[in-house]
Amino acid sequence: KQGVSMAKAATTKRRASPKLKKDEALHYYREMLLIRRFEERAGQLYGMGKIAGFCHLYIGQEAVVTGMQACLKEGDQVITGYRDHGHMLACGMESRGVMAELTGREGGYSRGKGGSMHMFSREKNFFGGHGIVGAQVPIGTGLAFANKY
Repeated sequence: KQGVSMAKAATTKRRASPKLKKDEALHYYREMLLIRRFEERAGQLYGMGKIAGFCHLYIGQEAVVTGMQACLKEGDQVITGYRDHGHMLACGMESRGVMAELTGREGGYSRGKGGSMHMFSREKNFFGGHGIVGAQVPIGTGLAFANKY
């Protein structure tokens, strides 16, 4: 019975959806397009053997990170798993630096040593993509504790 009343309450208390301005919509579209085009190029370079190791593309998930970044406040921190190129671009890391990292060049965010899954930027509060499944959980927990205490 409680579930029924909660469902009824949810339908009666609808809030007006926020209006998205044209310039904001264009900004989000451009962010998603940048991520898509970047990932398409990364996929090509991987196929040509220019990106060593693994290369987990973010194609099809562009809206997820764009929406997430739109909700963040100044000083918020981000950490993610191994599918991280879109996160890097969405938080404002330069596409040249991300691609340099993917291709193992010195100009990359980890000086070309991190590859596809191990980049971060303290300046952008991006605490990395992590190649080991679940590795971001204890690191994210540590960030949360450091912020709280």
